[in-house]
Amino acid sequence: VLGVIAPVLCHGNSSTLVLRNRIILQLQIISVLQWVITFLVMGAACALILLYIGRHPEWVRNWTVWKHFRDYFPIRLIKTHTFLLIRNYIFEYHPHGIVYFGAFCNSGTEATGFSKKIPGICPHLATLSGNFRLPLPQDYLLSGGICPVNRKAIDYIFSKSGTGNSVGGAAESLDCTPGKNIVTLKNRKGFVKLALQQGADWVAVYSFGENEVYKQIILKKCQRLKTQQIKQYHYLYVHSLKKTA
Repeated sequence: VLGVIAPVLCHGNSSTLVLRNRIILQLQIISVLQWVITFLVMGAACALILLYIGRHPEWVRNWTVWKHFRDYFPIRLIKTHTFLLIRNYIFEYHPHGIVYFGAFCNSGTEATGFSKKIPGICPHLATLSGNFRLPLPQDYLLSGGICPVNRKAIDYIFSKSGTGNSVGGAAESLDCTPGKNIVTLKNRKGFVKLALQQGADWVAVYSFGENEVYKQIILKKCQRLKTQQIKQYHYLYVHSLKKTA
């Protein structure tokens, strides 16, 4: 009897394990999908709730959904420097990527343990000012400590919020392709001037794997596209989709 029952029990445990792994995977996919949808439509529905609870509550940064978001890729935060609470910092994040998953997960949430690894530092992820033009999406972003990437907002954080703040900051998104890391710095000197004016320390942050999230085809600059070129790029696009699938 034992010889017959044992294989059935083992098969049941295996099925349970497979089902559990599938559930975890689905949770991770949903966690990432909700952020992508938020990035596109700015989460107006969720913002209605956040209007009631106020801006930048800590419990929003500690939502369980961000842990599943982290595990989907996965994402890790590695600190290589000790930070002083009496100083302000500008974290310059490279490469930007298309949706800056790493920057958001590390500084917009507590999924990777930012407050534990860098205690006393309050991060404010800086993004395009256009994302804050609508009132409801604005509150959704502000709830995670995200701010507009403009001088007025950053000056306010450094001057009104005391010390121990960090601000991080999309031309690079146009150059993000798998296997290549192109950093746009030649005409980007504003953050250096801001750091000098505010007496803030500049911290270089590099994200490994950010450009590997999406397979983007970069079109070469040309005055006129020929029919053969269009067919070639269309073939590359279809081929990349087949490989992804």
